[in-house]
Amino acid sequence: MSAFLGVERSFNGRRWVLRDADPRLALTFSQRLRLPEIIGRVMAGRGISLEGAETYLNPSLRTDLPDPSRFKDMDIAAERLAGAVMSGELIAVFGDYDVDGATSSALLKRFVESVGGRARVYIPDRMTEGYGPNTPALRKLKEEGASVVVTVDCGTTAFDPLEDAAQQGLDVIVADHHEAEPRLPKALAVVNPNRIDESGAFHHLAAVGVVFLLIVAINRQLRAAGWFGQGRAEPDLMGWLDLVALGTVCDVVPLQGLNRAFVTQGLKVMGRRANLGLAALADIAKLSEKPGAWHAGYLLGPRINAGGRVGASDLGTRLLSTEDSFEAVELAQKLDALNKQRQEIEAAVLLEAIEQVETTASEDTPLLFASGKNWHPGVIGIVAGRLKERYARPACAISIENGVGKGSGRSVNGVDLGAAIIAARQAGLLINGGGHAMAAGFTVAEERLAELELFLGERLRLQSDAGLAPVLVFDGAVEPGGATYDLVETLERCGPYGAGNDEPRFALAGVRIAKADIVGTGHVRCNLAGPGGGWLKAIAFKSVDSELGHALLSSKGEPLHIAGSLRADTWQGRRSAQLVIEDAARIS
Repeated sequence: MSAFLGVERSFNGRRWVLRDADPRLALTFSQRLRLPEIIGRVMAGRGISLEGAETYLNPSLRTDLPDPSRFKDMDIAAERLAGAVMSGELIAVFGDYDVDGATSSALLKRFVESVGGRARVYIPDRMTEGYGPNTPALRKLKEEGASVVVTVDCGTTAFDPLEDAAQQGLDVIVADHHEAEPRLPKALAVVNPNRIDESGAFHHLAAVGVVFLLIVAINRQLRAAGWFGQGRAEPDLMGWLDLVALGTVCDVVPLQGLNRAFVTQGLKVMGRRANLGLAALADIAKLSEKPGAWHAGYLLGPRINAGGRVGASDLGTRLLSTEDSFEAVELAQKLDALNKQRQEIEAAVLLEAIEQVETTASEDTPLLFASGKNWHPGVIGIVAGRLKERYARPACAISIENGVGKGSGRSVNGVDLGAAIIAARQAGLLINGGGHAMAAGFTVAEERLAELELFLGERLRLQSDAGLAPVLVFDGAVEPGGATYDLVETLERCGPYGAGNDEPRFALAGVRIAKADIVGTGHVRCNLAGPGGGWLKAIAFKSVDSELGHALLSSKGEPLHIAGSLRADTWQGRRSAQLVIEDAARIS
């Protein structure tokens, strides 16, 4: 494929390519559905069929939500939990400390309590307990009186802890989405769309999506048992879709099918500000406009994650489940402060990781692998993600302490990192580990790091026939004068955007930077002037110390090709378009 606009190597070291889209299909979309031509091109470039066009443009739970009973063990789980609610048993929710785990835990707690049940949430400490169920914690829950435990966003590969729980007489239900092995843990029920014996039709769900289907099934059981009525109202399950949307976006699962419906409807619910914790967090983050997937992923999510990364692991769940407005504000302020602390720690670790990979990696290295003594385990997932974004290839970051490495990995589309991590564990290279296609976590002995790096590199290389050349994919080119607020609103018809439904990216060819300055914490703001007239506001986030930032600040009138995504700018009530710059290149 020829380089788009002739850019073989941009300031960020990427080759620019035009997205493969059938022009005839794009024209058919435009004509049959009476859509602007640009919408037809965006849809054609995302593999949308004529039959699926209407559903894509109008995602709806009415059409996309499956019968929960189609999933293995779902009815067993729902019947047990409905019985526990009606008999007054204590239901323990054992969650993960990330956003998917926090939203899943808060969602299940809210549901159980709203229908008259008793719930208690347990989030393990990242530093002392690590990821997933552990035997001491499960025994503690048993001692506290819990008769049933639901593990959310974890548990699929927790073989030993769940074996012990069964021996202790504790009923465990797993509600997870991480990749499973042929062997399942000993549990009353394992509800996971990524079980080997599932159809795979809903493999893309986040854990919070699985939990939502679980509460639909429990609610149905309670209704059939006559539990509602006589002063006990049936809950409005749709009112909790804000949590489902947040967890789905932040876990970077593909925004396709049911996930798009969850996020589309959930963002509408989020905009109503009914969740006190989310409303307080939005205020702290200065989110005053209609919330979108970007706000969920980059403003709200990192703050919720901060508790599990550098503070108390349960802060996110407490924020999302509280009904006390004063507590909501207090927790939101605490998470915001922890997020600032996390950013400082992350910056230091990332600098070391970048220096390491640029010294050891080559252009055809299939996996970036960085490790450091006493790196904070709470930021290694973010650092792995930053490396992945910077170099457009899978990356792992490992914190080493007392001879043990705690690692986290992030992948790119088309490369299943979770499967490779599971294979490494099965090969005896890991103490434990698991994940899904785009993200994984693991624990490894320090002396086996080199062996693990080689093993994972070979596995990932096999998944790519032509290697992993860093590229930037475009949907087309626009003129600064044509990048209007109306165009941004038109493009929103194909949203929400995220993993699996990429936000449209455009090039502005041969534009000049009329003005550039540094704003905020390392952002470069500029005005772009088109060769044929017209101008557009633009910003490159966290770029001041990069080659891209240097180029923008020192262009001195030199025409450049600029790449980015169009966003709405509603500052001080004025409505206009703005380009979020991702890359730039000299004109060849």
